Amino acid sequence: MKVIIIKHIDIEGPGTIGDFLDGSGIPYHVIDIFNGEPLPDSLSDTSAVIVLGGPMNVYEEDKYPFLKQEDEFLKEVIEKGLPTLGFCLGAQLIAKAKGAIVKKAPQKEIGWFQISLNKNGSSDPLFQEFPVEVDVFQWHGDTFDIPDGAVKLAESELCPNQAFRIGNNIYGLQFHVEVTDEMIYQWMDAYKNEVNSLKGIVDPDRIISETKAKSENYKAQAKQFCSNFFRLIDY
Repeated sequence: MKVIIIKHIDIEGPGTIGDFLDGSGIPYHVIDIFNGEPLPDSLSDTSAVIVLGGPMNVYEEDKYPFLKQEDEFLKEVIEKGLPTLGFCLGAQLIAKAKGAIVKKAPQKEIGWFQISLNKNGSSDPLFQEFPVEVDVFQWHGDTFDIPDGAVKLAESELCPNQAFRIGNNIYGLQFHVEVTDEMIYQWMDAYKNEVNSLKGIVDPDRIISETKAKSENYKAQAKQFCSNFFRLIDY
């Protein structure tokens, strides 16, 4: 049994998730779906699914045909109740596969923001040992509605839907737990045109300084988060 990680672009890899899996000796396979690597035909050997972020939007299936295949794959994953975790685009794809609407957010969240866990979030196994207010790294322009039957877990000032749970073990998070310092610096360079277009809203120097200041705490937070999630999995 192994963990399947779906990657949509090279610079948005498994990051802290991969580090945790390597350190824990948990087998996993990264599927480079953007470059044509196929999704598995069977889930019989899959213990969990991680869906990473990416710059594309869930409704750009004509431009990115693999999104259509991924939608069908995630519908099967949800139907089988496999432990699943989606970050940003990954969360939006899970929401869409469950029938929820994904749309443009009123304002982009790029940089460090605080999310608030609601009562359900504070008591959820995924956020065990977390405070009610949590600093997270964000990079998104779209947002999702909470799928029918799902439980909302968190919100932020700019984005009311930050996290949800479907069933007992399928999670969508709008923020990036998986991100490392190096990934943030890469994104700042790769997506600099987007950052520059938001002058007055996004301060790149502040993002860099906050990343340095929050680095150690965020690593510890990511490790706790991974421990919480992978504890839910039957290997």
